Amino acid sequence: MADLKKLNESIISGDLDTSVQITKEALAEKTDPQEIIQKYMIPAMDVIGGKFERNEVFVPELLMAARAMKGSLDLIRPLLAERGIEPQGRVIIGTVKGDLHDIGKNLVASMLEGSGFEVDNLGVDVPSDKIVAAVQSKKIDIVALSALLTTTMPSMKGVIEALKEAGVRDKVKVIVGGPAVTQEFCDQIGADGYSENANGAVDLVRKLLAS
Repeated sequence: MADLKKLNESIISGDLDTSVQITKEALAEKTDPQEIIQKYMIPAMDVIGGKFERNEVFVPELLMAARAMKGSLDLIRPLLAERGIEPQGRVIIGTVKGDLHDIGKNLVASMLEGSGFEVDNLGVDVPSDKIVAAVQSKKIDIVALSALLTTTMPSMKGVIEALKEAGVRDKVKVIVGGPAVTQEFCDQIGADGYSENANGAVDLVRKLLAS
């Protein structure tokens, strides 16, 4: 019988092979995929996220945990799709036009995906019109924008203005982040939320969707 407690532990420790193996065993035993996610996988990401916030682990450990979670999630997703089960929310994420930095953005994407959200990672140097097109073509709940450079931060405002011009600003929540981004800047450009780290971004998305 699949040891789902060990699945939880393997995600926290970033053990991809064990996570995948236990998930395969659990699914072969017809364990409810949603139960696997809700009781064992998401709580594991919450634990590693909390450790990250307390400086008990660092970015490499966080990325390894997210990778282990994704490995298990890749096995479960097709089953959820077959049942017509919706993700917790749909997020598009990208680094804004003119900025080529992606480590922080990818970390946030991995943490969100590991916490049960469907994430479309648009990459780096993403123009406003590409983000608008993604919002128009899919049912998107959250637009997450990243910028490392102070010179590219104004592009975040450009995205918000483009969403307004396209008439879709009220359909999505926009969150922003990056080393130079602050809550004050978030408020200035009319974004809906700001987080200084990946774990905080997950909590922020949950709160915005709950409201």
